[in-house]
Amino acid sequence: MSPIRPERRKRLPLSLRRRPVRWQGQRPTWRDAKPALIAGALKQAQARPSGNWYVVGASRSLRGDRPLARTVAGREVVVWRASDGRAVAGPGICPHLGAPLRDSLVVRGTLVCHWHGLALNGTSSAGWNPLPAYDDGVLVWVRLDDTGGEPPLDAPVVPRRPDLARTLSSVYVGEGVCEPEDVVANRLDPWHGAWFHPYSFVDLTVVGTPESSGGEADDSFVVDVSFKVAGRLVVPVRAVFTAPEPRTVVMHITGGEGQGSVVETHATPLGPDERGRPHTAVIEAVVAASDRPGFAAACRVAPVLRPLVRAAAGRLWRDDLAYAERRWLLRSAGRFPG
Repeated sequence: MSPIRPERRKRLPLSLRRRPVRWQGQRPTWRDAKPALIAGALKQAQARPSGNWYVVGASRSLRGDRPLARTVAGREVVVWRASDGRAVAGPGICPHLGAPLRDSLVVRGTLVCHWHGLALNGTSSAGWNPLPAYDDGVLVWVRLDDTGGEPPLDAPVVPRRPDLARTLSSVYVGEGVCEPEDVVANRLDPWHGAWFHPYSFVDLTVVGTPESSGGEADDSFVVDVSFKVAGRLVVPVRAVFTAPEPRTVVMHITGGEGQGSVVETHATPLGPDERGRPHTAVIEAVVAASDRPGFAAACRVAPVLRPLVRAAAGRLWRDDLAYAERRWLLRSAGRFPG
């Protein structure tokens, strides 16, 4: 794909492909998608500090009357907003008789257990102790030091984002039978995009890898790709993939339409199911930005657009979770290739 010139991007966001390329007519990418290269990028991500922070869900999910609940690495956790708007978190099991606090109500910033009325205001009470929580404006995080086992950080490693006041954000949540590393490895394999998701991507070329970009100094994957709109209409962009911490892969749009936009994929371990298989939540935040005048109007109807963005992410992740689940199945059986 030819370089994206800024003046062209200002004039017209869409491009018309000269002719369609049949799926089987694409250039094979399996020689480029070297297992050792992907494994090396994964290992580098796993070596980075997380500070024991885990994403539990979308900031918008912190409703006024109900807590946001999730099981993280087998631990039930609840998060809610205090009366001053802060996110507060703690164990999701009532210390009195074990009630699931996920089903309780929030009354004026206080979580009230629905079994016997134990009121929790975010401070230690009756054997219940709070957990560090962090609301970054898009996602809510909880710090679990016993689970993570790393030196704690005061705040999570939040990726660089555009100014949230001028963006449209949406959060998708899915779940798969795999471990976080399988989700991260999927995102660190950009070569599968046009082959595995032909309904969304075309003309995908990986133009930079950690191997070619200088290893530790620049561990990003740089991709030129076109997002399919309709027929031969596409939106060409340049995207850069990085892994700032062990359970996160970030895609920054650095050229083309939507420059500055970010897609963050966070993998949160949930714990084993009744068969002992690991489950992982994929929590993906799309933070879209644009300098086009019409984008401000789109932001004003964000409640209408968010479900569409989530649906698009869900379609991709139905495929990619199958990819991650297959990887875990082969890896757990000792049959993972490469």
